[in-house]
Amino acid sequence: MATPAIDVQNLTKSYGPVLAVDDVSFRVQPGELVGFLGPNGAGKSTCMRILTTWLPASRGYARVAGFDVMYESMQVRQRVGYLPESVPLYTEMRVREYLAYRAKLKGVPREGRTARLDYCIVKCRIKGVENRLLGTLSKGYRQRVGLADAMLADPPILILDEPTSGLDPVQINETLNAIKELGGRHTVLLSTHILTEVEKVCERVIIIDKGKLKLDKTMKEIETSEPAYAVEVRGPGAVVGAWLKEQPELSSVEEKKADGDCTEFEVRGTGGTDPREALAAKVLAKGWGLRALALRRASLETLFNDVVLRRPPEPAAEPVEPAAPPGPAPDAAPAATAG
Repeated sequence: MATPAIDVQNLTKSYGPVLAVDDVSFRVQPGELVGFLGPNGAGKSTCMRILTTWLPASRGYARVAGFDVMYESMQVRQRVGYLPESVPLYTEMRVREYLAYRAKLKGVPREGRTARLDYCIVKCRIKGVENRLLGTLSKGYRQRVGLADAMLADPPILILDEPTSGLDPVQINETLNAIKELGGRHTVLLSTHILTEVEKVCERVIIIDKGKLKLDKTMKEIETSEPAYAVEVRGPGAVVGAWLKEQPELSSVEEKKADGDCTEFEVRGTGGTDPREALAAKVLAKGWGLRALALRRASLETLFNDVVLRRPPEPAAEPVEPAAPPGPAPDAAPAATAG
């Protein structure tokens, strides 16, 4: 079996009492294009910074292209192109001048450097601003300059943190198409908040929340997973829920929300069968009102909502009695004052 392009095992990172990444493990195979998702503060950027040797882990290990990010950081950096969320640029330099400088730093051979610069400039749609000062560019153009920088040395692995941040819809589409074309030849780990971007370009999705890995599935697995059905019934919610759980054609019943005398449930058919016709007839025979009975296919959005937005609430912290305001000790000398 091929060596994973990215191999993360039991990765943990603490900032003092704050646990930013909590025992995360996953592998990315060569050529995979993987979406790395999570809400703000989930630990995505921290994971990426560890993988790119910007930060040390507190526990666990990570290997990129077969090299340990802690003890073989130079070998990792030679094989990774990294686009951080906030791209650091020398604002007094011009775009092409800056990229040429970065290409020299990355060891791009002299004989192929101009051709490589031209390729990255065209690929990232910055040809029209290549002679402008970086300090005059919009955030969208800065992101694209950062992407071109990440691609300069033609690294086998690209780690992209919010590559479409600040872009307009046309630029987003162009950037996503460019990233999609990189899959197969390059391994891409892509972080974004926009689920439709992941659905468009990624083959696999990893979701983390509060530093923990919550989901790791291919898009094909998500698309072919067992469908669910939304059932909205007008009747006594507790009675309807208990009755639904007794029906042989249903394998699972989950109450979603109640609105007055109507309650919505999410149900699944036994053995993947479609229970809608039989269920509708039974609900009406009970004398309850059937407000809705609809197919709800699995999607990235519903999975994200299930693992992140519908997480159980955190237990409330116990009230702490406020401490008495500090005062001088009984025999304390008066503080010295500056003269």
